[in-house]
Amino acid sequence: MKPNWLKIKLPENNNYQLVKNKLENAKIHTVCIEARCPNRIECWQKKSMTFMILGNICTRKCKFCAVETGNPMGKTDNTEVDKIAKIVKDLNLSYAIITSVTRDDLTDGGAEFFAQTIEAIRKTNHNVRIEVLVPDFSGQESSIVKVIDAGCGVFGHNLETVKRLTPIVRDQRADYLCSLAVLKMARKIKPQLITKSGIMLGLGETEQEVKSTIKDLYDVGVNILTIGQYLQPAKGLLKVYDYIAPEQFEVYKNFALNLGLKKVIAGPLVRSSYIWQ
Repeated sequence: MKPNWLKIKLPENNNYQLVKNKLENAKIHTVCIEARCPNRIECWQKKSMTFMILGNICTRKCKFCAVETGNPMGKTDNTEVDKIAKIVKDLNLSYAIITSVTRDDLTDGGAEFFAQTIEAIRKTNHNVRIEVLVPDFSGQESSIVKVIDAGCGVFGHNLETVKRLTPIVRDQRADYLCSLAVLKMARKIKPQLITKSGIMLGLGETEQEVKSTIKDLYDVGVNILTIGQYLQPAKGLLKVYDYIAPEQFEVYKNFALNLGLKKVIAGPLVRSSYIWQ
């Protein structure tokens, strides 16, 4: 049974239905829906969401994620870019988060689509701040450069879990050290760029493993870290090993801040989009 601290209040305004209708009418993919995020009701009432580009079929099969997996065979939808730019404007968003499925079938991992989406949003929404949450691009520096050069304000890539659990939690093609390298490269390419990562708890990690992971992220120059509770999004995926108490999240938050990270958002119900609201 889930503890009381994981319960949320239902929305008290009409923003949730407004956002839901607009996304459905525009046929835009979001992590909120594709990954069956349990927090979408609360986020959408605040007009907060993470857009997902490059379709809704991922070439990898992480054991914590409910996104459909398969081989898109190099297919892309060129209308995605303009549709996302339009809905960002229609919803009058001041902050937009762009992520994607992993596309190992594309030569650059989809970096060009990230760049095009950033540029399209900026053309019609000059003041919007843009965060990207990218896959690992198989460690290709040229892809990372392409995304950063397009003008994102925050470059994010999630480490997801501790090193020991990475082969269990993530797809076998995902690699703990590769993910750290992606974040380190982003810092090297543009030293003043804000870099961000996130990890989930409740998968069987130890306190020392979490602290070592935080230290690894600090060492590659990550500015912002989110730490949240893993919740099983669908049957057949990894079960929750344990529910982490709010007090333990505070322990990790204080540890990270004492190391020198600039911003740490930690708690059972943490969402990335809360950082800027």
